[in-house]
Amino acid sequence: MILESIIIAIYSIALLLIFMYALAQLNLLFNYLRARKKNSDSPTFDFSKEKEIPFVTIQLPVYNELYVMERLLDNIAEIDYPKEKLEIQVLDDSTDESFEETARHIEELRKTGLDIQHLTRKDRVGFKAGALKEGLKTAKGEYIAIFDADFLPKKDWLKNTIPYFKDPEIGVVQTRWGHLNRDYSILTRVQAFALDAHFTLEQVGRNSKGHFINFNGTAGVWRKECILDAGNWEGDTLTEDLDLSYRAQLKNWKFKYLEQVETPAELPVVISAARSQQFRWNKGGAENFQKMAWRVFKSPDISIKTKLHSFLHLLNSTMFLNILIVAILSIPMLYIKNEYEHLKMYFYVMSFFVISTIIFFICYWFTYKTIYGGGFKHFLKYSAMFFTFFSVAMGFSLHNSIAVLEGHFGKKSEFIRTPKFNISTLKESWKGNKYLTKNISPNVIVEGVLMLYFGFGMYSAFIVGDQGGDFGLFPFHLMLFLGFGFVFFKSLTSKA
Repeated sequence: MILESIIIAIYSIALLLIFMYALAQLNLLFNYLRARKKNSDSPTFDFSKEKEIPFVTIQLPVYNELYVMERLLDNIAEIDYPKEKLEIQVLDDSTDESFEETARHIEELRKTGLDIQHLTRKDRVGFKAGALKEGLKTAKGEYIAIFDADFLPKKDWLKNTIPYFKDPEIGVVQTRWGHLNRDYSILTRVQAFALDAHFTLEQVGRNSKGHFINFNGTAGVWRKECILDAGNWEGDTLTEDLDLSYRAQLKNWKFKYLEQVETPAELPVVISAARSQQFRWNKGGAENFQKMAWRVFKSPDISIKTKLHSFLHLLNSTMFLNILIVAILSIPMLYIKNEYEHLKMYFYVMSFFVISTIIFFICYWFTYKTIYGGGFKHFLKYSAMFFTFFSVAMGFSLHNSIAVLEGHFGKKSEFIRTPKFNISTLKESWKGNKYLTKNISPNVIVEGVLMLYFGFGMYSAFIVGDQGGDFGLFPFHLMLFLGFGFVFFKSLTSKA
């Protein structure tokens, strides 16, 4: 009974942590709904007066972006802003043939009168953070707009963001990500679904109540003074954006989130690219929990509620570890439930935690409805998408849990960029992309084993106990089977 007691204790703690996270999401939903009813009264620059138009530097940190550099540069060149008050820095750490092509393209753009600089370094110290920090040394702008290589801001983007800096306490203006290739595949739809929830429910829900939010690494603008006051970019975590965001807000800088300003970008179309992105984000989140949680906790200027939301925000990626624990232990728990009659009351209590899934379902419905609209047909589509999203997210739980554990235990790794494809339709192929990883991770094999394990969980529903089986966990095990199966087979075929 000792082993069973340990399993029950670990399972219960993981379920409780997931429930706490669900309650935090529910609170953000209430914040989000209230915020949508309010009109913004933020002071803004009057761009009809030339003296109120500030100097802006656009930074483009790039590294081996052969397939998207031309698209990026042509798009940025179309930004509608006075040329005499705009500088563009291409922070190029590339080591392949894209470097020469970028240099030629920049030279052509410079002939049009655009102030665009091609800045390079001898090494990639600090990776993206190091490149941004190096560019900041010579940046002429009071405000620094940052775009990754796969982002395509609209022409009026600066005119929709820079005016909010009239408030001297605003350190960052962040915009919502859009998705150029949302409907390319199940994988891109799942990624878009998750990102939409972050960029509506979470960012608005936190920002509207003055809780800490994060600059998302791209599609936002920093006040240069804010970057320097917060200690500048640091490359000791894989999510330098989250790190600097928290240091800036600890210095009492305010962030402004603009849900209404969409910045389109390309989602990874191959699972190996999505895996590398997920790994970096989740490991970086855990690294920042280790780096920032205590600073937030001991700050006398932050309310208890903001501290709690910050704590859960920094632990966001750790939820994958809790999900994996609950998933793996759910099968032993199924057998324990049907073996020990005296524990029946405990399992009745544990069934209460299914409400966590219901909370997530409700919260994500509101974010989905914001983008697609309501109605019964959209609700049916949403329900199918939610089931798909949850299944695939659980399929990623092993991969992301390893990232989280590495982050918490301080294992350092390089900043692995996400390969870009410049693909938006099924007619276009990713198979010739030179940046794709060729090797299959050993973790993929474990994911295949877990697929079979949860297949056994479904089989177990028919054989446990003496009352004709127990099907309470069958839907959960089915989603896990499909999720790990999707990740496993897609990981094998993306090497084709």
